[in-house]
Amino acid sequence: MSLETPEKIRRFQRELYLKAKREPECRFHQLYDKLYREDILAHAYRRVRANGGAAGVDGEALADVEGQGLEGWLARLREELRGRTYKPSPVRRVKIPKEGGGERNLGIPTVRDRVVQTAAVVILQPVFEADMEDGAYGYRPKRSAQDAVKAVHTALIQGYTEVVDGDLSTYFDTIPHAALMQSVARRISDRNMLALIKAWLKVPIIEEEHDGPRRTSGGKDGKMGVPQGGVISPLLANIYINRLLKAWRMWGIGARYQARIINYADDFVILSQGRGTEALAWTRRILDKLGLTLNEAKTRVVNAECASFNFLGYTFGIQRGSKDGHPYMGAIPSAKSLKRIKANVKNLLGPWNTHPIDMVVTELNLRLKGWMNYFSYGSLRKTAFAVRKYVRDRMRNFLRRRHKVPGRGYGRFGPVHVFKVLGVVCPREYMQTPPARA
Repeated sequence: MSLETPEKIRRFQRELYLKAKREPECRFHQLYDKLYREDILAHAYRRVRANGGAAGVDGEALADVEGQGLEGWLARLREELRGRTYKPSPVRRVKIPKEGGGERNLGIPTVRDRVVQTAAVVILQPVFEADMEDGAYGYRPKRSAQDAVKAVHTALIQGYTEVVDGDLSTYFDTIPHAALMQSVARRISDRNMLALIKAWLKVPIIEEEHDGPRRTSGGKDGKMGVPQGGVISPLLANIYINRLLKAWRMWGIGARYQARIINYADDFVILSQGRGTEALAWTRRILDKLGLTLNEAKTRVVNAECASFNFLGYTFGIQRGSKDGHPYMGAIPSAKSLKRIKANVKNLLGPWNTHPIDMVVTELNLRLKGWMNYFSYGSLRKTAFAVRKYVRDRMRNFLRRRHKVPGRGYGRFGPVHVFKVLGVVCPREYMQTPPARA
């Protein structure tokens, strides 16, 4: 299945974007009928299938959909949307562990709801993309977390070194429905589309307890929160946080405090030239008006020339050149990020893995390349050597155990065998990028 957006849909999206950009006060009143366009629903299903995911509360998986006949399944869904009989199902909630301890709630809508939400994103995103502020990077077309990393690093090099390292407390769970719907309605007047979005916000959340019956929350009485895991949720979260970024621009906060704000989902940093504390105080007041709160335990003001800070998996701060000791403002993979890839490699190369060696190498390379492609910016020499050494040693131990070789296997399974003979990707070669210096 091709994931490339069909030309007809791309033209439609472009028309929506250009109209929204030309007419900032325009409200779109006829969008719901595009949801059940055959090409849009089919494209939405392809995107859902590519993302995979577990079954929702109805137990229907992607394989079940295709097993009963995809064309008929999509036709029935189209008729439900056309006849206004479509009703979203409850969301299944699971808890996933967080790196720093605790758990994060993840909502899993049904396949049917994921397809309709994806179709809605295809239609709505161009409209709201026209309004997004320049400092927003999360979940946007042609923007990425790495772009946000580059923007932060560039600002630091340009002298914006007093940094507010901010974190919104349970952002997705605390977005107020009424204010969010007002933000959506500023651009959308189609009552059927608005009713559908509201229905997604009001669906019950069903959570299975480890040692007891299912627990239900949310529903019609719920007044806040968008389920993390819902396809529509990132767009809605962007629409709401954009109110903060828009206020920042309209009130001239950047010029007032010599500052820039960079946002990615529920994380943001403010980079200033000595006015970080004042910028933070202003941000607190606006967030309070929006019904949002800062996680005070994770929010701080730091001088990046004296201390480092983390953002989107990177650590920013003063580094020193390996040859001449020259200090420069660097961006390097954080200690947590390095720990994560090491754990990933360790989990793959355990004694329990009995797959053929070519399959093991293929999977290992996929994991390494995915991690290294993200961490392809900044000062990478030390990290590349550390990952290379870890991969080399883990692979040597893996081969030594499998082939029952006595000793530590240095002679038989050295670096040449691991990286040249077996073809394991070499992090030192793959990540070789000269450091960006001030």
